[in-house]
Amino acid sequence: MTDDAKASGLSDEERLAQLGYTQVLARRMSAFSNYAVSFTIISVLSGCLTLYLFGMNTGGPAVITWGWVVVGLMTLFVGLAMAEICSAYPTSAGLYFWAHRLAPARSAAAWAWFTGWFNVLGQVAVTAGIDFGAASFLGAYLNLQFGFEVTPGRTILLFAAILLLHGLLNTFGVRVVGLLNSVSVWWHVLGVAVIAGALALVPDRHQPASFVFGEFVNNTGWSSGAYVVLLGLLMAQYTFTGYDASAHMTEETRDASTAGPKGIVRSIWTSWAAGFVLLLGFTFAIQSYEGALTSPTGAPPAQILLDALGATAGKLLLLVVIGAQLFCGMASVTANSRMIYAFSRDGALPFSRLWRTVSPRTRTPVAAVWLAAGGALALGLPYLINVTAYAAVTSIAVIGLYLAYVIPTLLRVRKGAAFQRGPWHLGRWSRAVGMVAVAWVGFITVLFMLPQVSPVTWETFNYAPVAVLVVLGFAAIWWRVSARHWFLAPGRTGDRAGDSAGEGTAAAPAEPVDP
Repeated sequence: MTDDAKASGLSDEERLAQLGYTQVLARRMSAFSNYAVSFTIISVLSGCLTLYLFGMNTGGPAVITWGWVVVGLMTLFVGLAMAEICSAYPTSAGLYFWAHRLAPARSAAAWAWFTGWFNVLGQVAVTAGIDFGAASFLGAYLNLQFGFEVTPGRTILLFAAILLLHGLLNTFGVRVVGLLNSVSVWWHVLGVAVIAGALALVPDRHQPASFVFGEFVNNTGWSSGAYVVLLGLLMAQYTFTGYDASAHMTEETRDASTAGPKGIVRSIWTSWAAGFVLLLGFTFAIQSYEGALTSPTGAPPAQILLDALGATAGKLLLLVVIGAQLFCGMASVTANSRMIYAFSRDGALPFSRLWRTVSPRTRTPVAAVWLAAGGALALGLPYLINVTAYAAVTSIAVIGLYLAYVIPTLLRVRKGAAFQRGPWHLGRWSRAVGMVAVAWVGFITVLFMLPQVSPVTWETFNYAPVAVLVVLGFAAIWWRVSARHWFLAPGRTGDRAGDSAGEGTAAAPAEPVDP
């Protein structure tokens, strides 16, 4: 990794204008704040624990532990490849803009179009997964403290309330959101340390290392152990999502061409380390595997805390977990709304004129905030009739986001030496890192569309392929019928020009060079 000095001497605003956009969003974030958003959205206290039940059934302790190690390493390759491109193109448009600049001129708009749609799908699914997980853990706490009966309907109500809270914070508490994102980093770091420390020191007994690193459990109904091991990687891979937030926040970050890529990479490796400690803490502290699986709370990590630490300490640390999940969901709505704003700025979403509006008071895309929250709620509603809905939502998040992550990387590998690097780059390792990233994303994209439970029924059906195909089909039809004539067309402002005082304006990006 190389972090060269800025040779051009351009300011952030001048570089953004060079890329074809006018500075509209307030540029008030530091490098640490940029990193904090991605670290908060990855949130090991959210992703690791909300899918811990899935991991316990799909491979058990061995896959939970070793899957985290393998997936974390492969994610680092993906993040390094993305970070290099982020340094060259620091704009909130992020992934789809990168694809546009890196693709051959004749097909650049098409590459950007589909990358953007995959990114929107993944971002909305990540928001849904995070806040649905928070609702599940909040329901578990209410069950323990007040005897609250956890039902699908009540979980959905909690889910909607949390989304409403995050929408309101991102609408009226913009400065508070920035402060909370910074607080969130320390909440996660100290939370992991306190929880892992308590689980290591307080219980009278711990599981042996042979259990944590070698015990295999298969409650999926599938007979193939190898297939179950691969399915079990979803727990770790879902946790490692959302770090593209650092790219989407670059128009609000100072020294964006270095702060953005550093935010991506740092958020991954620090989460990798923190998550490993957290998972070891929980898995060593399991007192009764079956008891955790069948816990009336519906959240095995909550039961593990209770069994290992007692009711009072267990519930207090459960509140720490819930707090981290709420921080995570708040940051996800923030990043999601910036992606929607940027894509709408280029006219790519239905009713783009609405979603790209920026509040003149807070200089944030308020309408996009509520679209992000509403879309997440819609993705979670199938839980009312489908018991595997949460795993399906997390699969959608992984597939949508990682396809959007890898398309610019693939194009950058194809472009070779013609790629004009930013101040942060990988040097001679760029091509090798990019090829590993592309291969890994191709593998997991196929994997997480496959059935997760046998037998496959309407109640256990993995609807991730349906969601992906619906979005892909809609985007393809709109592209064919209309968008190919105007989306990111050179010399055309189209819907990207603001038409009210509260909207941002954008100049047309320069036509990319055919490599």
